[in-house]
Amino acid sequence: MGAKTGVLVYADGDVPPLLRQVGAADPARTTAMMRRLYPGWEIEECQADEGACLSTGVYPPEGTAYAAAWPGLEVVGDQRVMIDRPSELPEYLVAASAGRRLVLHAMHSVVDWLAFAVWEDGRLVRSLSLSPDSGIIENIGEPLPFEVPYWAGDRPADVVPWPDEDEEPYPLPFHPLDLGEDALRALCGFVQEGMPEPDDIDASAISLHGFRVRCPHGPTVAEREAALRQAGAAMGPPRVYTTGRTARWSNSAAWTR
Repeated sequence: MGAKTGVLVYADGDVPPLLRQVGAADPARTTAMMRRLYPGWEIEECQADEGACLSTGVYPPEGTAYAAAWPGLEVVGDQRVMIDRPSELPEYLVAASAGRRLVLHAMHSVVDWLAFAVWEDGRLVRSLSLSPDSGIIENIGEPLPFEVPYWAGDRPADVVPWPDEDEEPYPLPFHPLDLGEDALRALCGFVQEGMPEPDDIDASAISLHGFRVRCPHGPTVAEREAALRQAGAAMGPPRVYTTGRTARWSNSAAWTR
């Protein structure tokens, strides 16, 4: 699957220390949180995939959210938060963080895209979104401490050229996924890939609850799949192209009310 995330975390302070203290999430508290964060949406509890936990639940299937709520800490994994500009996260989701910290972390390994943001008491203090194909999409606020070595040139991208390809230099001064793992560790206390450190949280030990979520004004997952099949059937004969290493990540999924 590679490194893929789409997660929001609401916390009464720094996230890693709070995550280290959690036990089993209360289902009723988690359901109440989901209804608060998805006002007017159709929400149905569902059986999460076997092994659905914080390490894998940060990128649930489309149309599904994995979530957990504890006193002082709430986590929601949903592909809908994978937006190009974190500063455009819907205002009602930001407003839900009043008096708290809100962390957004999103990345997609297929196209080396990373976005993360931090709000304090509803005020955006840092947002970064970038990919090699699109460059720096958004860069708001001062870099956080874990970013400094990357911007200083101490973490250059280590990209191996494809054989027999006239490879141009990597278009960013560092690899977004490398920064993405350090951002996930610094902001949330765990990583998806790479060598874990002694202080990292065992995210596989934190279970999440599953929910099917649908905007009442939007198509169902089945309707979207049917539209894709119909579009595919209308296409002409397949063509073969030689592609580069990266492709543009274009995420049009957005939270609507």
